[in-house]
Amino acid sequence: MKNIIFDVDGTLWDTTEVVAKGWNKAIQEIGGTAAYITAATLKKEFGKPMDVIANNLFFDADEERRKLILEKCCEYEHDALNENTDNLLFPDVKETIEKLSEKNRLFIVSNCQSGYIELFMKKVGIEEYITDHECFGDTGKSKGENIKLLMERNNINDAVYVGDTQGDYEASVFAGIPFIYAKYGFGHPENYDYAIDGIKELLNLIEEL
Repeated sequence: MKNIIFDVDGTLWDTTEVVAKGWNKAIQEIGGTAAYITAATLKKEFGKPMDVIANNLFFDADEERRKLILEKCCEYEHDALNENTDNLLFPDVKETIEKLSEKNRLFIVSNCQSGYIELFMKKVGIEEYITDHECFGDTGKSKGENIKLLMERNNINDAVYVGDTQGDYEASVFAGIPFIYAKYGFGHPENYDYAIDGIKELLNLIEEL
């Protein structure tokens, strides 16, 4: 297996504490909802498309207000992540990605907003190891559709998707590729093809596939 596609949140890093602060700041500023966001709240929601997250969390706001809140949440989330100086990566992520890139092409597909993957790569210093990426914010498409889109764009016939949620599994099935479940992440998918307890285990697993 030469092509590995990664999810971001719950698979490569955990930003929930930092992001929750940015989102609460946005909610206070825009108003119209009683929502209060915690890291635990975001762990349940991350992995879903941004519009679905907004509907779930800001259900007591009208549609126009939900859009405003979400826009401001994304803005303050980016600000908070840019200002953050703590290491938010899961253990061994950067070293493993660097090592994997020697023999494999690496990609990222996420349900995040536009600019988030770029911010992530720049923040943790892995831009040179990632061949291509795609997200919901740029295409408006589902994760499964974005995986297929990225595979077509890069002439990929076989790949694996590494993620942590049921949605990640379903996206992998849609794209017709195996799913590797990151057990240390946020979710608990009902099905998966392979599982890892830490990202370092990918080094051996990929060799076997």
